[in-house]
Parts: sequence; C-alpha cells; structure tokens
Amino acid sequence: MDDAQIVQLYWDRSEQAIPATADKYGNYCTSIAKNILVNKQDAEECVNDTYLNAWNSIPPNRPGNLSTFLGKITRNLSIKRYNRNAADKRGGGQLPVVLDEMLELVSDTDSVEQEIDRRELIFVSACRFRTGRII
Repeated sequence: MDDAQIVQLYWDRSEQAIPATADKYGNYCTSIAKNILVNKQDAEECVNDTYLNAWNSIPPNRPGNLSTFLGKITRNLSIKRYNRNAADKRGGGQLPVVLDEMLELVSDTDSVEQEIDRRELIFVSACRFRTGRII
C-alpha cells in the first residue's frame, strides 16, 4: 500500500489506517525510538503514541511525505520520554554512575597473584599478633 492510500484511510477514518501504517513504517518508527531511548518498552509505547498522534492529526493535515511525518512525531515523542526519564527527580541519569561506583567496591577483580599476596599478608599479620614478634 502506498502513502497516498494510507493517508486516504486516515481521512476516511478507516480503522485499517493504523495496521497499514504499522506494516509499512513500524520498523522505521521503532528504530528511531530505540536509538533515542535505548529501552524496548519505552520505544514501543512511543511508536503506539505515534500512531495515535497520526490518527488525531491527519484529518486536518495532509502530509506530503508520510515517512517524514511519522518520523518527526516519533522523534519528538521519544525525546520527550527521554527527558522525562532523565529528570532530576528520577536521578537525573546518574543511576548508571552510582551503579558503576558500587561495582568497583563489590566486584572481585583481583588476580590470582593479588589474592595470594592478600592471604599471605593476612597470615603474617595474624602470626605477628599472636606471637608479638616479627616473623
């Protein structure tokens, strides 16, 4: 189905307009949203909102290039969603930084040699404490 037919379905208020749009431009809109949001669920919601916005705006508007029209709606919705997700009251996008810092504290990144040296140091320290002399 070409773009003119899909736009005509919107003008006729046919329910087939949404599935026809999804078939032709679903992957395109999803790739735009995923590139901005990097979250599959948020991207899917933005694509569904794109179809709703197209449904609500096409009868007064007749887009000359449907792919550009849908891409612009998807991009704007995705940017709004990204800004909302990264708002200061939701951590301001700093959660990954905090998790990386915690990973450094919690992770066991010592090599075998470092672990042997650490155990040796603990053993020597324990012997010193018990005997009160240097070994």
